[in-house]
Amino acid sequence: MSGQRMRALSRTTFGRAALVLLVFALGLGLARAGAEDIRGPVTNLPLPRFVSIKAAEANVRRGPSLTHRIDWVFKRRNLPVEITAEHGHWRRVRDRDGAGGWVHYALLSGVRYVIVTSEMLDLLAKPEEDARVMARLEGGVVAQLGACEPFWCRIEAGGFKGWAPKSALWGVKADEIRE
Repeated sequence: MSGQRMRALSRTTFGRAALVLLVFALGLGLARAGAEDIRGPVTNLPLPRFVSIKAAEANVRRGPSLTHRIDWVFKRRNLPVEITAEHGHWRRVRDRDGAGGWVHYALLSGVRYVIVTSEMLDLLAKPEEDARVMARLEGGVVAQLGACEPFWCRIEAGGFKGWAPKSALWGVKADEIRE
């Protein structure tokens, strides 16, 4: 094979490889952009998103209809859950342990609650580590979610209001800001 033909093949091979990499990079960028803004096909609301259980009891089914078997029952009103999918009047949810299933939308509420994930949590007067302690909450306490700053959220539980670090709460996204 002549040197000139080899150089031509090398440039062609290099050009194809560069084109493949460019197409791959563009595809990855579009996929990443789309993944950050996934919307539910029924509500057009973001997925995933947090909501709470409205009813005293909520059946969790294996699929999105009354004909699907009930796997278990949520028995705690205001329990935060994360919606991961939508189908008609049904929402696929998961709890803080990752257990999930399908729940009828009428059993859910947009009022936001969180669960204390640390063993003991100081509820503070201000969003500062050295602020006065207003109350101490045990792990597993469900609290209503209020405003959130980059690292802190205002919550209310048992008649006490105060600030808690986001890292000690389940039911709020790490980058979520609320007024």
